[in-house]
Amino acid sequence: MITRVPGIRVGQVTDLEGGTGCTVVLAPPETVGSGEVRGGAPGTRETDLLRPGMLVDHVQAVLLTGGSAFGLAAADGVMRRLEAAGLGFDAGLARVPIVPAAVVFDLGLGDASARPTSQDGERAVDDAADGPFSEGNAGAGTGATVAKLYGPEYAVKGGLGSVALEGDDGVLVGALMVVNAVGEVLDEAEGVLAGSRAPADARPDAPESVAGNTVIGVVVTNARLSKERANLLAIAGHEGIAQAVRPSHTRHDGDTLFTLATGEVDAEQPAVEALAERAVAEAIRRGVRLATDLHGVPAIGGGDRT
Repeated sequence: MITRVPGIRVGQVTDLEGGTGCTVVLAPPETVGSGEVRGGAPGTRETDLLRPGMLVDHVQAVLLTGGSAFGLAAADGVMRRLEAAGLGFDAGLARVPIVPAAVVFDLGLGDASARPTSQDGERAVDDAADGPFSEGNAGAGTGATVAKLYGPEYAVKGGLGSVALEGDDGVLVGALMVVNAVGEVLDEAEGVLAGSRAPADARPDAPESVAGNTVIGVVVTNARLSKERANLLAIAGHEGIAQAVRPSHTRHDGDTLFTLATGEVDAEQPAVEALAERAVAEAIRRGVRLATDLHGVPAIGGGDRT
């Protein structure tokens, strides 16, 4: 899991009845952050600040949340907890916690009126720890579904997955991914791992509008990266999304990947990017494999949780 990277903590709130939740990744001091947004339907907060050349380099936390744009309210609670702890960008009159966030559209599963709140953001921070955490139907992956190319009625359960990989000289790269894609999820051999359940005669073309999509996540490394290099790492991570989800980055998707670099070891950029690409793809597949049935949407592993 990404908590294998020293200093990284993860906290979650899971609402199985409502079919939603949120996940926060807390970073140690002086962590450099960046990110990359692709696709035509993003739901995000503070992503402009992550571009190279912007004023702020350091990030205190990243929030991944369900609830569509409503779920961005959970970031307010994360900020309150971090401000109370004296963390954030020193703006003179106050410390402003930098908490980039991204959402998935999960309103079609469970209760559409159930969305993560600012109080849930606070609870997620309070829950944060540097050890193992729940995957599959957990946190922001609670209401996730995939393979909606031919309609949401043929969807398969998505979820949250995390993987950490180690390279040479002690370099660690971990990914935490929330898999709520319109596309199908492919296995390592590019066969279909989680595909649409639509019968052949219901598959003439992809529909014009597909609600309930997007892959969002965080890539964390202990490598020492500039903001520009962290941004390149996010771009490389998107290659992992493209490997595991097909199609990806469509106009129905808001695929968003954040990067956090804690700066403990030196590493060559190509090596870190290769690890990130692998970790993202593996975390996506893991999120689908660990998901269980929820509110009538079947998972590839079964296990009814309705």
